[in-house]
Amino acid sequence: MNSDFDYDLAFSRNIGWVTEAEQRLLKTRRVAIAGLGGVGGSHLLTLTRLGIGAFNLSDFDEFGVENFNRQAGASLSSVGQPKLETLVNRALDINPELDIRTFPDGVSSENLDAFLQDVDVYVDGLDFFALAMRKAVFAACDRLGIPVTTAAPLGMGTAVLNFLPGKMTFEEYFRLEGVSEEEQYLRFFVGLAPARLQSGYLVDPGAIDVFARKGPSTAMGCELCAGAAATQVLKMLLKRGKVVAAPWGLQFDAYANRLAKTWRPGGNNNPLQQLAISIGKKQLLQKSKPKQRATYTPVTAAEKVLDLARWAPSGDNTQPWRFELVDDNALVVHGSDTRDRVVYDLDGRASQMAIGALLESIEIAASTLGLRARILQRPDLPEETPTFDVTLRPDDSLEPDPLAPYLRVRSVQRRPMSTRPLTATERSRLEQSLPEGYRVRWFERPIKRWQVARLMFANAKVRLTMPEAYLVHSNIIDWGQQFSEDRIPEQAVGIDPLTGKLMHWVMQSWERVAIMNRYLAGTLAPRLQLDLVPGLRCAAHFAIVAPKAPETLEDYLQAGRAMQRLWLTSTRLGLGVQPEMTPLIFARYIRAGIPFTQTPSVERLAGACAEKFTLLLAAQTNQAVFIGRIGESPLPASRSLRLDLNALIISEKSAGKQSAGRPAE
Repeated sequence: MNSDFDYDLAFSRNIGWVTEAEQRLLKTRRVAIAGLGGVGGSHLLTLTRLGIGAFNLSDFDEFGVENFNRQAGASLSSVGQPKLETLVNRALDINPELDIRTFPDGVSSENLDAFLQDVDVYVDGLDFFALAMRKAVFAACDRLGIPVTTAAPLGMGTAVLNFLPGKMTFEEYFRLEGVSEEEQYLRFFVGLAPARLQSGYLVDPGAIDVFARKGPSTAMGCELCAGAAATQVLKMLLKRGKVVAAPWGLQFDAYANRLAKTWRPGGNNNPLQQLAISIGKKQLLQKSKPKQRATYTPVTAAEKVLDLARWAPSGDNTQPWRFELVDDNALVVHGSDTRDRVVYDLDGRASQMAIGALLESIEIAASTLGLRARILQRPDLPEETPTFDVTLRPDDSLEPDPLAPYLRVRSVQRRPMSTRPLTATERSRLEQSLPEGYRVRWFERPIKRWQVARLMFANAKVRLTMPEAYLVHSNIIDWGQQFSEDRIPEQAVGIDPLTGKLMHWVMQSWERVAIMNRYLAGTLAPRLQLDLVPGLRCAAHFAIVAPKAPETLEDYLQAGRAMQRLWLTSTRLGLGVQPEMTPLIFARYIRAGIPFTQTPSVERLAGACAEKFTLLLAAQTNQAVFIGRIGESPLPASRSLRLDLNALIISEKSAGKQSAGRPAE
């Protein structure tokens, strides 16, 4: 007995919501919790603070770093420690008078009766995928007349189901018998939350992997579960308040701002549930088992720097670089371009800007390790294959670059953004992010945004009606995908699903494209969705203006560095960016008198667009190195990823030309 502990005082603030007599009754009650991981640990601590006096607890697992995002008890001090022991100690630290029976090997058919002995209520804390044991425990509770509550953490909310003696049982509700293991998971998921309040904001469905038995979770969902489940326990133990029992259920979602009370008579045999299960089979279970690919785990300083720097932007996610490892602190960057086959890569300048962004990213990434990157360009090599020797040296005076956390976060926002004007502070920080001599030209007023949007709308017709650009467009989109390692996933393009399906069909041949463009206004829908509407729905358009008109490889490398710093700064400020480079590229073609298409009508339209572009930027036309739109926006739910480091690291002999395009991803 701890002389410093006083039960009545410790839980006195419960009085008012419960009577003193009810609080004393709670002290005499025993609750069983199987599983102290995702929600079980929170259940235990919440019920301990409610004043429950006795527990039967089971768990065989240990805490790991991967538990930190959601599990009560998960911390650096508990890594590698048994979850059961850790949580018991935390509960005893709240109430040292607790009567706790522990089952360190977990609950099983051999100890199930002992686990449920003297139990007044069972709280389900088992892992989602532990269905066999869950069925056994629920069946035993039904046989013994023990009420059960299960609260599932779904997104940023919770779904609650109660199973009471004499009412619908677990199996009668979920109907798991006679189907495959994968379908059992689906039926359990569908039955838990018929209202599906969480489905509207699941930004990465790929995170749900039935085959690997993994799914996303949040601390908010787990803590809401604990509150909801403890409230059900209170009502069951005190015999007051209505307990909503299956086939009724409750779901509350703090993100969706919604509360639903569901009723599914017949459980998963209900026609609505059968429809949901049928849809779920197509969405989840009919997907082929994902292939496990080897990933490169960086160990040396050079590898760690490259693993972070590889997220630099490149045109259409072509990543025009490969890396050669020299030693732990030295590497070679082998650059490339596609000027000979990509119309947007005039003189390789777009690729060179992307490589400049990579070099800036290498320096930023190195700073996180207290290293200064010394970058030397190899002389006397063709501009098509620029090559750089990078040496990483310790520098105690070097602070981590504040832009480093945003290297992996930065991406393209192709969808409409907020029209909220940029604040003076935002503009100032963006301008100050640029190297000396560079500055930003803003186009913020509605009339200016309209002018740029119209220019982009007209210029889009150039790129969508020229056969030379079709060769690029037909290869850069990863159709039907949310993420792509080496292209632009369809969901990130910025078009609606119907337009996407039509575009996919049309772009399978130039003949289809030509017919659509000529007779069916084929460019109208994509130009509206990709250029005009986004061009109006933003805070501003902007141009990065160099100190002088860029001419050399070095000029474009420096321009790429400037682009990357401004883009990373915008990400830091919560602002989205989308490059708008095609007017600049085609204006360069026109200005230099370089032919880029065999179609006279396209050439004439490009010339008219170049004139509008020149009027827009006036004397700064030749000095503009980057054009884009910017505005407050959430991070895109779909984006281009990057090739794994093992696909980017090569030997010296295999260093050769790589693909490139516009600096846009």
